[in-house]
Amino acid sequence: MLDHHLTAKEAAVSFGVSERTARKWLARFRAEGARGLQDRSSRPLCSPRQTPAAQVAVVLALRRLRLPGFQIARQSGLSRATVSRLLRRHGLARLSVLEPAPPVVRYQRQHPGELLHFDIKKLGRIVRPSHRVTHDRRDQVRGAGWEFVHVCIDDASRLAFAQIMPDETQHSAVLFLERALAYFASLGIKAQRLMSDNGSCYRSHLFRAAARRHGLRHLFTRPYTPRTNGKAERFIQTSLREWALPPFTLTPPIAPTTSNPGSIATTGTALTPLSSTNPPSQNLTSL
Repeated sequence: MLDHHLTAKEAAVSFGVSERTARKWLARFRAEGARGLQDRSSRPLCSPRQTPAAQVAVVLALRRLRLPGFQIARQSGLSRATVSRLLRRHGLARLSVLEPAPPVVRYQRQHPGELLHFDIKKLGRIVRPSHRVTHDRRDQVRGAGWEFVHVCIDDASRLAFAQIMPDETQHSAVLFLERALAYFASLGIKAQRLMSDNGSCYRSHLFRAAARRHGLRHLFTRPYTPRTNGKAERFIQTSLREWALPPFTLTPPIAPTTSNPGSIATTGTALTPLSSTNPPSQNLTSL
């Protein structure tokens, strides 16, 4: 506004904010300089009705004695809503937080094929770059559908095989199982066991029959304990970061062209991935 001699209304339109916000930031800059433009808390300077620190300490101490919220409210003289708010603020809303963390149990099979980890990741189908690239939450693609990445990783060698399937039904799971076993067999690896979560496709009779046909022992993870199948979970996270959802950067506008396969041309802006890995296409054979 000062350098380019813009009015508050013109600056607000340029940055997509209200005129009141533009005037507020201008007033802060004039009063405090560049320091006034830094992020600051919107918390009021004075809160007369704030719960005293002594009562907060009593609430937390009673919670560490594993008392429920209504008993804490009765003994501390506070309302149940206040006690609940204090417990959430200090991360003690659930009694399970007071339980000691379970010890980390790490294991690894000695030979390839002894244990294969299976998992599925549901991904939104990419029709065109939207809010993740343009950073505008209003820029969304409705009804694009989903794609399901089926993943198999060997426990000993960390050799992985993945494919995009149309769904996560039992038929797709069995088809992926057959392809994964054929891929490992082509490398001289004979599977002995497989581990998966408790998804309906893995619990189905069809998948169980396919596993028995190949002489595989099927192990299941403990419910709501994804760390049991952590190798597959970690591989999925790495795939999302380096393959499925690589970071993009906005480059200066260029004319749409098909001769540059490393970029996605749109009207006015070119979107170039920072990674050399391409985003999801129609099929992924192996990673």
